[in-house]
Amino acid sequence: MAGQTGGPPLPRARGEISEAVVDHLRGSGPLPNPVPADAADPYGDDLQLALYLCYELHYRGFDGVDPALEWDPGLLSVRAGLERRFESALRRDVPPGAALDDTLEDLLVEPVEGTGVSHFLQDHATRDRLRAYAAQRSLYHLKEADPHAWVLPRLSGRAKAGMAAIEYDEFGAGRAERVHARLFADLMADLGLETAYGHYLDDGHAEMLALVNLMSLFGLHRRLRGSLIGHFAAVEITSSPASGRLALAMKRAGAGPAAEFFYTEHVEADAVHEQVVRHDVVRGLLDDEPGLEADVVFGIDATGFLEDRLGARFLTDWGAATA
Repeated sequence: MAGQTGGPPLPRARGEISEAVVDHLRGSGPLPNPVPADAADPYGDDLQLALYLCYELHYRGFDGVDPALEWDPGLLSVRAGLERRFESALRRDVPPGAALDDTLEDLLVEPVEGTGVSHFLQDHATRDRLRAYAAQRSLYHLKEADPHAWVLPRLSGRAKAGMAAIEYDEFGAGRAERVHARLFADLMADLGLETAYGHYLDDGHAEMLALVNLMSLFGLHRRLRGSLIGHFAAVEITSSPASGRLALAMKRAGAGPAAEFFYTEHVEADAVHEQVVRHDVVRGLLDDEPGLEADVVFGIDATGFLEDRLGARFLTDWGAATA
């Protein structure tokens, strides 16, 4: 096919919708019309994989898939239906949040008795658990910072400058070997995992796909620019303490120097980023567009909601209740 590009292979379908999208990308089948998204589980494997496939055409695409399909009208229509189902579910399940200042302060508070994934791994890390964790998170970390870059043209002034400064760090500050996605690939190599972009898509939990899809949903829609900033704030503000626990988990399990370094790097970098996000990116955005405050809060809360779902999946898989 003329214009084909490289990329990861297409994954196995997980249901009617994702099967139709995979077949269409292979050129071997029609898209559903209308898209049966309204009956699909908004957080389930079928819808989330189908949405991930549509979004991935805006990143690296897939092996053997014509890059012109990025703007295929039929696929864009399918994507819109899937997005409506996903976003509607999030707005139903994530209640209206508190005031932004209170929401940001809550992100800074570490519970005395932490129960999340990083707390569990700090105390109960094994190489198998760390490998399972890294394989899942690779769907995000091997494209780290890419979804956030979509928002740059939608910002101005202080918010744009602050966001660009953080993204510059995420992309290695001009050094290819320090790009954070590269650092995560090095972590994966230490753990004996395949480092190719998209390699673990077939293994990706629906909960992981939903979290990655959230970034693309927010990033690719200008109307959701405030929510993307909220998501970014949630990631940067909560990253430093969690990264410290994960660095300790890697050390205790003997994961290797690159595995430790990925998280120790984030302890320092994200502590600085947290200040820039709060004072320049978020405040700069709301100084320019105060009407976006509720969107910023929604982005923070939706991120927390999906992270909690993913964390519960990990802990259930690891039998955390009996550890």
